[in-house]
Amino acid sequence: MAQPLTKPTPIDEAAAEAFADRIAGALNDGAVAVMLSVGHRTGLFDVMAKLPPSTSARIAKAAELAERYVREWLAVMVTGRIATYDPARGLYALPAEHAACLTRSGSSNLAVYAQAVAMMGACQDTVLERFESGAGTRYGDYPCFHQFMSEDSDQTVVGPLFDILLPLAADLPARLEAGIDVLDAGCHHGHALTAMAQRFPGSRFTGYDLCDEAIAGARKHAAAAGASNLHFETRDLTWFDEQGAYDFVTTFDAVHDQKDPQDFMRRLHRALRPGGIYLMQDIGGSARLENNMDFPMASFLYAISCFHCTPISLGQGGVGLGTMWGWETAQAMLKEAGFHNVERHVLPHDPMNVWFVSRKQ
Repeated sequence: MAQPLTKPTPIDEAAAEAFADRIAGALNDGAVAVMLSVGHRTGLFDVMAKLPPSTSARIAKAAELAERYVREWLAVMVTGRIATYDPARGLYALPAEHAACLTRSGSSNLAVYAQAVAMMGACQDTVLERFESGAGTRYGDYPCFHQFMSEDSDQTVVGPLFDILLPLAADLPARLEAGIDVLDAGCHHGHALTAMAQRFPGSRFTGYDLCDEAIAGARKHAAAAGASNLHFETRDLTWFDEQGAYDFVTTFDAVHDQKDPQDFMRRLHRALRPGGIYLMQDIGGSARLENNMDFPMASFLYAISCFHCTPISLGQGGVGLGTMWGWETAQAMLKEAGFHNVERHVLPHDPMNVWFVSRKQ
C-alpha cells in the first residue's frame, strides 16, 4: 500500500535567510581567526603597532617578510576590520585600541588563542578518523601545542602570579619565602614554576610533564633564567605516588586532560604534607551545557575539547571528560579526593578560568 506523501514543513524564509547570513559570517570570521594566528606568529601585529601608517613594503621590510604575502594578509586584516587602510596613499595601520589585545605588549593578547583555530584545521583529518574509530590522540599529533600553552600560561598564570594568584592562599607567599617543597604537575614549558623559583630562592621546585618536548623547553627556559632550585622531569603521572613529599602543589589547565582526573586528584592529595595547599586552575564553564550559553568563548572551548582535550584523555585510555567538564565536577572531585577546605575563585581579569584553593588537613 502506497504511503501518503509527507507534506514539506513550511519554513520562515526570513529566519532562514538570517541564519544563512550568520553562517556566512562565521565562515568569514573563521578565516580572519586563522590570519590572526599568522599575524601573531610572524610578529606582524607587533611590528605594525610600532609603525606609523605604512605601505605594505615598509611593513614587510620591518617584519623581515615577503611583501607579496604581507600584502595579501593585510587585505584580510582590512576587510576583517582589524587594520585600517588609506587607499589614496596606500597606507595600512593597526589602531592602538586593536593592538591592545593583539600584541605581545598588550595586557591580554587574544591572538595567542587564534593559534588554536589554525591548529584545529591542521588536525582535522586526524580528528575525523577518530570520529569513526572512537580512538584518542597523542600530544605529538598537535603542531606547536606546547608553545601555544606556554604563551597562554604567560598571560593567565605568570603575569598575575605574585600579585593575585599566590595570595589567594593568604599564608602561601610567606611559606614560600621561608622555604617549602613545590610541585607543578603537568608543567608544560615550566614558565610559572621558573618564575616562582626565581622569586623564592629558599624553596625547592619540581615540574613533571608527560611530554619530552615540554620538559626540554622547561629546562631551556630555567637554564636561561639561572634558576638552580628547580628540577624538571618527564613523567607519566597516571601512577604518580610521592606521598607526603610537597607543601604546595599546582596544576595549571592540566587536570581535565588526565586519564583519570579523580584518581589524579587523590594522588596529588597524598603527595601533600599535612597543611599543604593545592592551587588548581581549570576552565570555569559549567558541567551543564545550558548554563554555558553566555559563557565567554563557549563554542571555541567546546571545539578545543572536541579536537584536543577529549581525544587526548581517550588516547590514554581515559574517561574523556573534556574541556568543559565543569567547575561543579571539579569541586566535587576535590572534596572526594580528601581536601577538607575547597575555595572557588573567579577573577575579574580572567572570567574564562576558575581557581580552586584546597587544603589538606
